[in-house]
Amino acid sequence: MEKIETIPINVSPSAKDYGAPFGRKNAVAPESHFRVLHASERSPARRGILSTPHGEIHTPAFLPVGTGGSVKGMDPEDLTRLGAQMILCNAYHLYLRPGHDFVAKRHGLHSFMSWDRPILTDSGGYQVFSLNLLSKVSDEGVVFQSHLDGSRHFLTPEKAIEIQEGLGADIIMAFDECLAYPSDYAKTDASLDRTLRWAKRCKEARRRDDQFLYGIVQGGFYDDLRQKGLEGLLEIGFDGYAIGGLSVGEPQEKMLQVLEKVVPLIPGASPRYLMGVGTPQDLVEGVARGIDFFDCVLPTRHARTGALFIGSGEIAIKNAQYAEDDRPLDPDCGCYTCRHFSRAYLRHLFMAKELLAVRLNTLHNLYYYLTLMKTIREAIEGDSFEKFYKAFYEKRGVEQ
Repeated sequence: MEKIETIPINVSPSAKDYGAPFGRKNAVAPESHFRVLHASERSPARRGILSTPHGEIHTPAFLPVGTGGSVKGMDPEDLTRLGAQMILCNAYHLYLRPGHDFVAKRHGLHSFMSWDRPILTDSGGYQVFSLNLLSKVSDEGVVFQSHLDGSRHFLTPEKAIEIQEGLGADIIMAFDECLAYPSDYAKTDASLDRTLRWAKRCKEARRRDDQFLYGIVQGGFYDDLRQKGLEGLLEIGFDGYAIGGLSVGEPQEKMLQVLEKVVPLIPGASPRYLMGVGTPQDLVEGVARGIDFFDCVLPTRHARTGALFIGSGEIAIKNAQYAEDDRPLDPDCGCYTCRHFSRAYLRHLFMAKELLAVRLNTLHNLYYYLTLMKTIREAIEGDSFEKFYKAFYEKRGVEQ
């Protein structure tokens, strides 16, 4: 049975092992980065441990997203109680505000935000492209406009690494080019070649030895390009491999087809990270295809719009049918929200635009996601993942 240790805020879990407080550049990353502990008997699902200078992550895992250095509505103690093992912070947003140099002077993100567990930062590439801020792309990098004040910036692979080293995350990502869905073959191939050139430059630019650098497999929805993308990254050599360019508007079946082609080609000793995904069904299907960890804004963003996850699906709490519903949100849920408040009260808060609505909704949705992943880990460890998989869909009324 896994054990996730609760550590007091502002005390580094790695101080004893690595002799360094948060953000210290002389900390050394553990040599054994990832270990597979148990593999499912009838599927590629697997149970593992990811080791970082700020603690271990039991996989499969879900990473709550703290875009600007906080998971919206949650403080570090909330996240610890919920069972969050690692969070994702956004290099693009933190570069623009307050600035990576500003954060570095305060001993990195861990110290700045009083979070004593691992952090992953993305490279900022997705935001530059997805927010339609792109002005010009070349082999050197991208020129983009800030969404805050319209100022122009030049982001290169080297700059992306500099930013992430300043932020001090445990896992950092190579800079890649993101494409919209759909994109034709020629455009996707040219973009992939650029991403591979940038990946090499990212590895050459790294200076810290207390961070793990992951490459991102691109290639759109073309099997041969995905294989080409992974082989190019393997030739360069990274500490882990992420699958990017998914959850960009494509049908779920297309995403799953990409995973079925790419995941078996990633070396079994390497951690596999699916970026920006997704729904509870996406997580279950990703694990069933061998993915080790995920991140997504969905549980926190949905909480702010009143979309709440329960075992049988989703509830839109603003619906009139819940106005006099005195039942818990989910009778089977053990979160603070479900143990103390009714659907009627949650609807009242949401309709009245009370701040507490967002907090209680977020607590519930994150508890749902993190508990789902804990249940998955236990199922794999107990050789009952296939049984879990069937029960997961039966509860939703979906035949498999």
